[in-house]
Amino acid sequence: MIIQEGTVEKKVRGLIPDEVEKPLNEFLNFEIFHFGTDEHPMVLTVGLLLFVIIILIGTSFLIRMIKKIFTRKLRKEDQRKFESVFSFLKYVVYIAVLFGALDGIGFNITGIFAASAALLVGVGLALQTFIQDILSGVFIFVDKTVLVGDIIEIEDKVGRVEEIKLRTTRAVTIDNKVLIIPNHKYMSSSVYNWTQNGSLTRESVSVGVAYGSDTQLVKDLLIQAALSNSHVLKDPAPIVLFTDFGDSSLNFKLVFTINDSFQGAIPKSEIRFEIDRLFRENNITIPFPQREVTILKE
Repeated sequence: MIIQEGTVEKKVRGLIPDEVEKPLNEFLNFEIFHFGTDEHPMVLTVGLLLFVIIILIGTSFLIRMIKKIFTRKLRKEDQRKFESVFSFLKYVVYIAVLFGALDGIGFNITGIFAASAALLVGVGLALQTFIQDILSGVFIFVDKTVLVGDIIEIEDKVGRVEEIKLRTTRAVTIDNKVLIIPNHKYMSSSVYNWTQNGSLTRESVSVGVAYGSDTQLVKDLLIQAALSNSHVLKDPAPIVLFTDFGDSSLNFKLVFTINDSFQGAIPKSEIRFEIDRLFRENNITIPFPQREVTILKE
């Protein structure tokens, strides 16, 4: 469509007084900086900068509208997942729009990339772990390996998951310390999810008694110690395993079920106190290793 001189253009010009139009043009055409060669100069003016800013503002408004449309009917848990992934994707969109806008106003984006190739390689290497964290976070959201509230063990550290972000997972340990886990750890380390199959977990306490002890009495006392603890479930019932004939003791393992593995150390400690008390009352001895030393005289 061709607009002839003297129609719309004249009407638009007529709306702006000459004393305003000239300073405005001078302001918009003010050169901030320029670089490049004489044949292919790249100049950034105030007008071009305002154009890029307007494009970014419009993109931001559009992204917010899209986010509102997609999250309107999602559950809160799904909303958090979507927002975590969306927070990464929106920066990708911003970068793509920025490069597109710069290319549209005459900047040679290809030339800029070629001139800074070495710098981009260094930045890529520096961001390698960051990208691994982002991708691992996406995988966690998709396959639901870990959920908020799960109790996990990774690299001998145990914590309850409080928040899953795109790059890191925040967990709280038993002693109320915050554990920040980079998401790429899930890809490179073995992760034990204590609660993925439910909140019930089986715990155990091992003990040895002296040879000659009444093994049936030992079994009854161990079960009594377990059932006396309020954290131990009656169903399934605790069991006692006669594990081995040791060098200095008869070895037993008391196996029981609790409904909060995060606090598992507390009932296990209480049960050990109770076992020690019951053994003392019933004259059951917990032996210590004994060695015979023979001294030869020359």
